[in-house]
Amino acid sequence: MKKILVTGAAGFIGFHLCKTLIKENYLIIGLDNINDYYDVNLKFDRLKELGVEREKAAIFNKETSSNSFNNFKFIRLNLEDTDAISKLFEKEKFDEVVNLAAQAGVRYSIQNPRAYVQSNLVGFLNILEGCRDTKVKHLLYASSSSVYGENKKTPFSVPDNVDHPISLYAATKKSNELMAHTYSHLYDIPTTGLRFFTVYGPWGRPDMALFLFTKAIIEGSSINVFNKGKMSRDFTYIDDIISGIEISLSLPPSKDKQQVPYRIFNIGKGSPETLEDFISCIEKSLDKKAHKKMLPIQPGDVPKTWADISDLKGMGYKSSTPIEKGVDKFVKWYKEYYKL
Repeated sequence: MKKILVTGAAGFIGFHLCKTLIKENYLIIGLDNINDYYDVNLKFDRLKELGVEREKAAIFNKETSSNSFNNFKFIRLNLEDTDAISKLFEKEKFDEVVNLAAQAGVRYSIQNPRAYVQSNLVGFLNILEGCRDTKVKHLLYASSSSVYGENKKTPFSVPDNVDHPISLYAATKKSNELMAHTYSHLYDIPTTGLRFFTVYGPWGRPDMALFLFTKAIIEGSSINVFNKGKMSRDFTYIDDIISGIEISLSLPPSKDKQQVPYRIFNIGKGSPETLEDFISCIEKSLDKKAHKKMLPIQPGDVPKTWADISDLKGMGYKSSTPIEKGVDKFVKWYKEYYKL
């Protein structure tokens, strides 16, 4: 049975990936530090869905078996804990690693830069070293659409220049791509970076627009609409994202014409939606109008994202969830989760 480490297992994407891989009978070790960047109760509840009780999940450096799934274990660790990560790799001898753990958020990186250096740079280096020391067959890691910065050419394509990030978060993700390339070149570690484009869906992050808007509209509060609504995003439903990760995981890169075993994919819907249309979908799903507070664009934000997904589509990927359906599924989950 193939053994896979999934970091960020209590996070939005990591939780959904673990849930899928468990059903496909891989042996999964989930890792997360369960930090308080957003409500930890949501993170513990995700783990509970995976059969890990809060009392056991809360203990650092202790592996916890799932009560529901024989092929899932969870361990609470910080990526930047060099010794603990090294010991974990040496003990488990993972076949593959999916590194989704990171300090997330563009705006938060402006106020708390050191958190990003520790988690996204030091932590990622520890993952790379673990892969090198134990000869992991494939490392797949999360990058971000934010690396494109204020690129004017659309859709954003992987070969585009991404040397001008406009947030520290984006800079750390670009750094991850460079670090992965170096380790692929030096140590022949197959690495795949995925530039995620605005992921949304059930169990999503409370700091993301869909969560914030849904909560505010239900409560009758105003919503902050940045750039006066003149924004567009390549909103991508979580099920499509997981499908893309699985495809990428199943086909590790190989050396071709003296190139290193390294690659990057955009993973998005492939067509942007305006923020105004996105809000309209939420209003329709809730059957309630939003009170909009129009504001200027925020530092670190970009006005538009749009993914060129042709490379991943060539491997069988397709983004098939329309935004209306995806928003409806989130709203249904939100009401059930908060017992509204």
